[in-house]
Amino acid sequence: MTAPPLGVYVHFPWCVSKCPYCDFNSHAVKDAVPERQYLDALRRDLAHQLASPMAQDARLGAAPGAAAPRPVRSVFLGGGTPSLFSPQAIGEVLAMLRAALPFAPDAEITMEANPGTIERGRFAEYAAAGVNRVSLGAQSFDDVMLRRLGRIHAADETRVAVAELHAAGLANFNLDLMYALPGQDEAGALADVEAALALAPAQVSHYNLTLEPGTPFAARPPPALPDDDTTERMLEACAARFTAAGHARYEVSAWAQPGRECAHNLTYWRFGDYLGLGAGAHGKLSALDDAGRVRAIHRSEQAREPRRYQRDPAATLRVTPVAPAQRPFEFMLNALRLTKGADRALFEVRTGLDWATVAPVIDKAIAAGTLEWDAARARFRPTPLGMRFLNELLVDFLPSGTGT
Repeated sequence: MTAPPLGVYVHFPWCVSKCPYCDFNSHAVKDAVPERQYLDALRRDLAHQLASPMAQDARLGAAPGAAAPRPVRSVFLGGGTPSLFSPQAIGEVLAMLRAALPFAPDAEITMEANPGTIERGRFAEYAAAGVNRVSLGAQSFDDVMLRRLGRIHAADETRVAVAELHAAGLANFNLDLMYALPGQDEAGALADVEAALALAPAQVSHYNLTLEPGTPFAARPPPALPDDDTTERMLEACAARFTAAGHARYEVSAWAQPGRECAHNLTYWRFGDYLGLGAGAHGKLSALDDAGRVRAIHRSEQAREPRRYQRDPAATLRVTPVAPAQRPFEFMLNALRLTKGADRALFEVRTGLDWATVAPVIDKAIAAGTLEWDAARARFRPTPLGMRFLNELLVDFLPSGTGT
């Protein structure tokens, strides 16, 4: 089996305003985003990380006599709101990455965008800069719900943005959609799905509104949130509609047309590697031996506050090893999001551990009905029960649960 696939995540930490449910590293912009200062910080961040032993061990560099560096298979420009940056700035970021790292010919390059931040004609410019996939934050097609969520756009702005995507030849796009919204019923959730499908997205990310710690919604929950039974009925009804439209659920919260799954997200869920750049960005890199097998794993984390990050991204980067005892949980935290699960060989090659490390926990979950085992392919995946109670299933893979 080949070395883990490699992606790059670049974080852009500014939004027009901060949504009350959002716990991502995003900051309301006061006047305009500091494009030049931030691009300079990204350039210094990239140079510092590529010069590190972590990157060299992961075959990201081209040191004399070293094995050929791995190609970048996906780039995800996330936020925040990357579309607050100009097409020229996005083009500079991609050119900077291409100058430093080899890219696969078919590399997927995704940019997140919000409907209220896109000027007419800009998607064509982003496409010319190198973007070939867009993730659009629709959230709902009900203007009342959008206001309750604190969104700055209206439903018609999403439709206009999607028309711009099609006109720019960016048919490979995702729509973010939320359900279980304040005051929403099953019919309202289904109406949102119908409106999304009418725009012919390649994928829909379908999220349950959750009250994340530290957010305004957690401190003061909005009224009329649907109860658990209503939320479950919403999900079942929406799932049936996605299936009828030809979208398959490949991940806990994602439905895609065949062959249109997000390559970058699959890198995460299959425990691949990714270089993390930008304020608050996280990364994961595996040290590889000459045969491409994993011998160590490191995670990186950058400072969340943009001004601190911009001052000295080399000084703010934190790198920590992932201990062997922690790897089973980290692998399963990702792999069990996939409806197809993973196989024994993938676990061993991506973690550098023997199957015996997790075999007792896998057997226990199979007996409990939360995992199912395909003996012919040595493959495991969550059952519908396991998918519903995924957090409870994952607990047993923590070091205290595995005995490691």
